[in-house]
Amino acid sequence: MLDMRQACSFTDYIVICSGDSDRQVDAIHHEILNSLKKESALPHRSEGDADSGWILMDYLGAVIHIFSKELRHFYDLESIYGKAIRLLTIQ
Repeated sequence: MLDMRQACSFTDYIVICSGDSDRQVDAIHHEILNSLKKESALPHRSEGDADSGWILMDYLGAVIHIFSKELRHFYDLESIYGKAIRLLTIQ
């Protein structure tokens, strides 16, 4: 989880996570969607699917990227957003 407030203007936080398989990427997506929906939070925009290896969920104040492990390594968003403050890292 990255604090983007000092690094960009389009969101406050970015969450980057990955799954070991398409099925796990899809499960992560549905768990986030359902958990936030219970709190009356719906994504402003959502793109991608588990088959593509990348799902983006835009909640305006937070953007969530769910990757396959291969695409997470390829895009390396943690390096792109290097000026952001890392709030949480779970290995």
